[in-house]
Amino acid sequence: MLNLHQKQSLQQKLSPQQIQYIKLLQLPTLALEQRIKSELESNPLLEEGNEEEEEIKEPEQSESESEAASEEAPKEEASNSEDDYDWEEFINSSDDLYGYKARVDHSDEEDDRELPMPARVSMAEHLTDQLSFLSLNETDRLIADQIIGSVDEDGYLRRPLESIIDDIMFNHGIMLDDGDVERVLKGIQQLDPVGIASRDLRECLLVQLYSMPEDVPGLEVATSMLERAYKAFTMKHFEAIMKKLDASSSELKQAFDLIQRLNPKPGEGEFTAAQNYITPDFTVIYDDGDFYITLNNGNTPQLRISRQYRQMLHKITADRKRSASRQNQSFDTETRQFLRGKLESARWFINSINQRRQTMMKVMKAIVEIQEEFFKFGEGYLKPMILKDVAEKIQMDISTVSRVVNGKYVQTEFGVYELKYYFSEGLTTDSGEEISNKEVKAIIESIIGKEEKRKPLSDQKIAKMLEEKGFKIARRTVTKYREQLGIPVARLRKEIVLS
Repeated sequence: MLNLHQKQSLQQKLSPQQIQYIKLLQLPTLALEQRIKSELESNPLLEEGNEEEEEIKEPEQSESESEAASEEAPKEEASNSEDDYDWEEFINSSDDLYGYKARVDHSDEEDDRELPMPARVSMAEHLTDQLSFLSLNETDRLIADQIIGSVDEDGYLRRPLESIIDDIMFNHGIMLDDGDVERVLKGIQQLDPVGIASRDLRECLLVQLYSMPEDVPGLEVATSMLERAYKAFTMKHFEAIMKKLDASSSELKQAFDLIQRLNPKPGEGEFTAAQNYITPDFTVIYDDGDFYITLNNGNTPQLRISRQYRQMLHKITADRKRSASRQNQSFDTETRQFLRGKLESARWFINSINQRRQTMMKVMKAIVEIQEEFFKFGEGYLKPMILKDVAEKIQMDISTVSRVVNGKYVQTEFGVYELKYYFSEGLTTDSGEEISNKEVKAIIESIIGKEEKRKPLSDQKIAKMLEEKGFKIARRTVTKYREQLGIPVARLRKEIVLS
């Protein structure tokens, strides 16, 4: 039996322009620069520079803009003609935002632009270039290529040797055994960096120890410890190690110090000066009772609609009306549609960039207002704050605040902080004062830093010490905070201290 049903539902869909705005909002400064460069390359009507005051009037009406579905999306006044659109409205805006003085850096100096990253040799290329030192035959070279191609980013070979043998047999028809691969592998492990292509941490450390001169202090005990008492070494059972190796505490400490200087991840290269830095998205300065909030746009050019293409569009429109030739009209229509489509795309892109700036400044201003004490006096004055607090203050959705905060950094007088740093849950002290859990983590870190290295503090002891300071925190909470700080358990923090 055929049944007919009627259903009414309410749906909310984002327009392409709104999606574009959301994507731009979550981009950090460097990624935004690349996005703008990409848009400049793909849209001929978009160019760098300030918008000229003189506007080109177009008699033809443009397609009506779709109304924004949410308050965070770019909003544009309804316009039926090119004449009604105020270019200055979305390109220029007031520098005095929401009661805080804001300064936006639009420097276009060539010296301030980011320099391109130099080409770097990959680890695989670096190892391949050194194979000539090993005097390999043709078969050994095939094995070496397979090993180098299987090394992980951290420098370890986690691929079974059987898989390497099977690949060479399948692709080249050469029968090998484990001894052939082991021999080539040991040679590669001696290349720079020493320990590369090791199969586990123990092998990596031993390879580095084997390559040292015999007269290095602590070498003999360090090698014996890894060979004969590796499990006790990882658990820091010092008494058991000394007993098994018949070593004194001073000899054991010397061996431990030597191992700690080894490289546990030989695949991790050094950072270049251009890579090992963070570009802050904001700068906050407190001066003479005022906060100055700067949005970093130093390498982001101002954008405008190309005057030349707008004139072309105006001319095509005028000629189209005068022309009686259908062929010419067809050509002009295609050109006009292309230009008008690119014009609408450029307008929305510029509008989205401007709206992004406004939204980011709103969020940053709200953070500064809530965390005013921190921006005045630094660490130790962080207040509990969640995304909802900022969202309610600026009357925006939590998801919008989350996009602004994610991956963004602020330069303060006390250092560079990720915006996520300012968000944390709160704890109440005995006096009724609410304090950020990040401050509690800092106290835990300080307590552990001052502990006696021979007898590290247990989590229960730390919880008791916090209670004496007015913080009622359970042991499991101390354990959670300690793990979040990346601090090992008490047993693994134990160190050899010579009397």
